[in-house]
Amino acid sequence: MTRQVSSWRVDDGVAILMLDNPPVNAISAAVRSALVDGVARAGADDAVAAIVVACAGRTFFAGADLREFGKPSIPPFLTEVVDAIEACPKPVVAAIHGNALGGGLEIAMACHYRVVAAGGRLGLPEVKLALMPGARGTQHLPRLVGVEKALEIIALGDPVGAEEAAAIGLVDLVAPGDLVETAVAFARGKIGETPRRTRDRVAAPVPETVYEAFALKHARKFRGFDAPPAIIASIRAATELPFAEGAKREREIFLKLREGPQNEAMRHVFFAEREAAKVPGLDGVEPRSIAQVGVIGAGTMGSGIAIALLSAGLNVVLYERDTAALERGATRVRATIEGNVRSGRLSRDRADEVLSAFTTTLDLDALAGADLAIEAAFETMAVKQAIFAQLDKTMRPGAVLASNTSYLDLDEIAAATSRPADVVGLHFFSPANIMKLLEVVRGAQTAPDVLATALALAKRIHKVAVVSGNAWGFIGNRMLAIRRREAEAMVVEGASPEQVDRVLEDFGFPMGPFRVADLAGLDLGWSAETSTGSTIRECLNEAGRRGQKAGKGFFDYDENRRPVSSPEAEAIIARFAADQGIGRRTLSDQEVLDRLLWPMVDEGARLLGEGIAMRASDIDVVWLNGYGWPAWTGGPMYHARQVGIAEVCRRLEVLGHNPSDALRSL
Repeated sequence: MTRQVSSWRVDDGVAILMLDNPPVNAISAAVRSALVDGVARAGADDAVAAIVVACAGRTFFAGADLREFGKPSIPPFLTEVVDAIEACPKPVVAAIHGNALGGGLEIAMACHYRVVAAGGRLGLPEVKLALMPGARGTQHLPRLVGVEKALEIIALGDPVGAEEAAAIGLVDLVAPGDLVETAVAFARGKIGETPRRTRDRVAAPVPETVYEAFALKHARKFRGFDAPPAIIASIRAATELPFAEGAKREREIFLKLREGPQNEAMRHVFFAEREAAKVPGLDGVEPRSIAQVGVIGAGTMGSGIAIALLSAGLNVVLYERDTAALERGATRVRATIEGNVRSGRLSRDRADEVLSAFTTTLDLDALAGADLAIEAAFETMAVKQAIFAQLDKTMRPGAVLASNTSYLDLDEIAAATSRPADVVGLHFFSPANIMKLLEVVRGAQTAPDVLATALALAKRIHKVAVVSGNAWGFIGNRMLAIRRREAEAMVVEGASPEQVDRVLEDFGFPMGPFRVADLAGLDLGWSAETSTGSTIRECLNEAGRRGQKAGKGFFDYDENRRPVSSPEAEAIIARFAADQGIGRRTLSDQEVLDRLLWPMVDEGARLLGEGIAMRASDIDVVWLNGYGWPAWTGGPMYHARQVGIAEVCRRLEVLGHNPSDALRSL
């Protein structure tokens, strides 16, 4: 039996069309039909003088029906719905609560008037799927809010709140009380008036410099994506063409994007991130309650973790054994919070709440009452085992003990305690308050409710979590080590650091491997006492070239920290090659790219084969959110499938690599 998705009632001349398609009132074919039929019914009913379109449940239309993604469209199409609403001869008022996103906002803009509940959010986030609005959105919005605001809302994809929507003219009224009652009263006040159709308004032209300045301002964000310039072109059409022609132009641009490879890749990313949160065996497992967290280590990573936790409303105790280091970390935390106030991202009152939940200590025993401890100390097994042995004695029974280790054996760390079931890996990425990825590492004895707690925490602090098994480097860093091996081998063989970085940046990464290495510091894990000059990194460190902080590493850096080629680094590399008996040659850009990509993809396949990664898409999520992989290519494993696994194996063989059975079987 087909579920009824709409209801109809008339209140003193005002029809109320209530849509109900839980949980988020996705705009399914049934919803679209109900809207068209409801508007037609209102137009034909002499007892109806105006109509209110509202939604039951927790939100207005929050977007497309995900079940229809990638399938043939079913009429009525959204463009037909929008046109039918706008053409209604009687005033139509949208009553918006919760989210009006994507097609939901396009429906609202087709209504002649809009009333929103406090706390509502309105936006057109299609750009985040490498798309743009395709149902008059780029034509309606500039007519309502102007070109400059329309560019921001559509090309950046971020929603606006109810108050801002009212201020910029996107809605007519923020409801002071009951939303539907307010909308009905508003509609009753419009009875007898000619409907105010958005299409009849004028989208005021702006100088070409407005478009150019917007594109330049966001060039880094837009780099590589087809959708932002398409959006700019479609918004420009709203100012240059009559509405019908602009709408036709919008549809042409939209269909080209929808049929392009970037949309398919971004849809893969969209579903991959949601799939990553689904961990077999955790259905019905309740996470432990987390209210207070102790963070061990007040360096860049520890203070970043503290900021992320505080921003999510958790109480945080930051521990460091050194007074000066603790003060530096605490200052970093407070400065970041204050900076968020100055930038408008945080209110003064909220900042005061956050800072009141932050304390510091030089005594590890002060963490005794915490629900969770996150260790972010020096990356050596001895240090971490000593900390966990002490935490085992200090922390209350049932507390979760987490390590931020990037590479080390979690089970070996857990063995320093009497409760390995309470131990889990929480591998944050620096800066931890900004980077989205959180690798959640499951040890051999990690309890299901501890794993569930880690995933719940990730969601609370707005991280994208991926569960990894326990292996050296986990998912991301194990693959990164392969790319680093290939990159460093290529510069010894004759490629320059500039060429290697340029090739990877041209592929879409924000930064090549050598700029990344210099930024992180070449001396991570290096010591002068044990250095033997057996790797190119050791040779550079021995020459004092320890990265950007030293003003020189693989590159030299000017006073603005811009990298320039380094004759000294090149001489060190050439001398190392000669000492190793390696003949140098010219490498093509294609060989450089193949060596940077395909050996690490092969390692990803091995991770799948070993059960360290649960899904190929989980590997994509790790690299997209933690390592700067260009989103429009879908991630390393997705990209390999698009190229073709047989072709990837062939290229590896050309490079002299023997593809793994795990890769061949993908």
